Amino acid sequence: MGRVSVSGGAADLIRRLTGLHGPVMFHQSGGCCDGSAPMCYPDGEFRLGGSDVHLGDLDVGLERHVPVWMSAAQLAYWKHTHLTIDVVPGRGAGFSLEAPEGVRFLIRSRLLTDEEYADSAEAVE
Repeated sequence: MGRVSVSGGAADLIRRLTGLHGPVMFHQSGGCCDGSAPMCYPDGEFRLGGSDVHLGDLDVGLERHVPVWMSAAQLAYWKHTHLTIDVVPGRGAGFSLEAPEGVRFLIRSRLLTDEEYADSAEAVE
């Protein structure tokens, strides 16, 4: 299953945003503004650093999967969770591409099973 997935509504929005902006990517940080909201950017517009970890790729029904990144410091807090990118009505306070759409991405999480954690720990640690 992997460490990250996407809801149907978020996948629809990602396809629409890709049509408007070209390929996109997500970065999940623990910073200010939207706090821990997943931020969607045109691919390559967010500068990744050496402390960013590739969590996985979202299959939203496009030719190219959507990469999802997180800072290693944030992953240290969330290493036991599976993350699902979802979308809800309302406007976030950040620079994410969905802001003008009147919706915002958010993370829903659940604890990984022991088996999922063992598999994912090898992939990111």
